[in-house]
Amino acid sequence: MRVEVPVVPDADQAREWLQRELANVVYRERESLLQRFWDWLSGLFTSVPFGGDGGPWWLLGLLALIALVALIAFWVAGPVRRTDRTAGRSARVLAEDDTRGAEDLRAAANAAANAGDWATAVAERFRALVRGLEDRAVLDERPGRTAREAAAAAGQRFGEHAERLHRAAALFDGVVYGHHDARPEDDAELRDLDRTIDRARVGSR
Repeated sequence: MRVEVPVVPDADQAREWLQRELANVVYRERESLLQRFWDWLSGLFTSVPFGGDGGPWWLLGLLALIALVALIAFWVAGPVRRTDRTAGRSARVLAEDDTRGAEDLRAAANAAANAGDWATAVAERFRALVRGLEDRAVLDERPGRTAREAAAAAGQRFGEHAERLHRAAALFDGVVYGHHDARPEDDAELRDLDRTIDRARVGSR
């Protein structure tokens, strides 16, 4: 049984639809890949006949492929947009209503690590480090303090470990904003840094 296709655009209309779809801002973040895809499709349009019995089915297949690429591009561009929005920003270490002590935060980090939730483990371990410094009065208690602010202030007091503190803050921001996949070695680094800072004397260089 022959299926009637309501609308069968010609080659020029198909090209126009494709150009309009690929002009969407979502695709600009992957311009080089999509440009290659466009060149490939343009070659198909010039080589595939649109007349005759087989023409419309070729066109429908191409349009379905375009729709698939649109979905893939949107899925890939999502993390890119989130990363762009969070670039240069630093997350708050402790919320105003977070009253947990350093040991409570370390316990939460250990529990997350045992469960294989490395992002939570890293975040909670950095919070424990900062809370420990507040408990020792090395840092003043400031709920809205960002990770970078905490690292900068702690780095002034523990000059020998300033670089590691800044890397830890960047790691914290990465896992909180979701553009860094934490690994077991990240948690191990934060665990060691927390122990080191906890034992270090203020002003060590």
